Amino acid sequence: MAKLSVKDIEIKEKKVLVRCDFNVPQDDNLSITDDRRIKAALPTIEYILSQNPKKLILSSHLGRPKGKVVDKYSLKPVADRLSEILKQDVLMLSDCIGDEVNKQITQASQKIVLLENLRFHAEEEKNDPEFAKKLASLADIYVNDAFGTAHRAHASTEGVTHYLKSAAGFLLKKEIDYLSKATGDVEKPYYLILGGAKVSDKILMIENLIGKVNKILIGGGMAYTFLKAKGVDIGSSKLEAEKLDLARSLLEEAIKKNVKIVLPVDHVIAEKFDKDAESKTTDNEIIPDGMMALDIGPKTIELFNNELKDAKTIVWNGPLGVFEMDKFAKGTRDVAVFIGGISATTIIGGGDTAAAIAKFNLDEKMSHISTGGGASLEFLEGKALPGIEALTEK
Repeated sequence: MAKLSVKDIEIKEKKVLVRCDFNVPQDDNLSITDDRRIKAALPTIEYILSQNPKKLILSSHLGRPKGKVVDKYSLKPVADRLSEILKQDVLMLSDCIGDEVNKQITQASQKIVLLENLRFHAEEEKNDPEFAKKLASLADIYVNDAFGTAHRAHASTEGVTHYLKSAAGFLLKKEIDYLSKATGDVEKPYYLILGGAKVSDKILMIENLIGKVNKILIGGGMAYTFLKAKGVDIGSSKLEAEKLDLARSLLEEAIKKNVKIVLPVDHVIAEKFDKDAESKTTDNEIIPDGMMALDIGPKTIELFNNELKDAKTIVWNGPLGVFEMDKFAKGTRDVAVFIGGISATTIIGGGDTAAAIAKFNLDEKMSHISTGGGASLEFLEGKALPGIEALTEK
């Protein structure tokens, strides 16, 4: 089903409400430490401004204030940063609904206004119809450009669409286009790289994609449950003991569907989970007693890169080691560098995988990096996302 895009709607002289994802990290002084989410919204913001709207009303949540006004979660720093980037004044409003907000919007000399944190109201996350109606009353048109919250049926992502014509912004549309490729008719060979801590986080995704992919490469914490399921000693590495039967059944399912599963053949190990822990590399896939694997080893990096070299499409969800600690980041970095240099379509799941790609300054080398960890995972699991489903059909 095709949804309306921001390009499909008449914007001139209209008040446009845009749901953005300005949930940015800040330091103790409330200075924004990473403004990529703000910059990701710029194509939609700049396009709407070029169409001469009456007002551009931006909205977002920040942090988890749990339905109360919490000063440190105010969007004021976002308004300041946006003003700098756009080189025009963005008016910060005192709230996100109500008569005073309506008055501020009407009287504002500025073209762009930013509503205060939506989650200062408990009704936002409850998808309260009355709250959604008040939000919708601020504008003539609604645009959702916040993929990171599209898997949540909240008032500002789903509720508001019942009262306004609703379209996807450019960022949301890009996410839909790329992730639809990954779950639909995809160019092959199609390989899936899985990492991260838990098998349980990825079960539904594996089940949804196992019939579509040609190969699955597994690293990170989840690899040790699969190795254990195959009878390999994993020392004190991360194990989901209750998922061993599931891991065995997924390995059997892969054989039936002719999908190759590639597991680590060596590891970087340490006695404890610590950035300063003394580390060494195993000779093979066996991890000695009392040792835990914290990254894939050099033979595995070479194996993974060799298995990936003829890929036409790669989806990667979950880092291959504890990339936050430099000592255990090499596996994730080297595989990322490799796939950034081949001519495949590379789709990176959000969350930790996106954070790893950013840490290694490889953003420009990937075809698409999702801005939503939970949302991209649910999309790849084959679930319908409420924030997308609710948009007006073309």
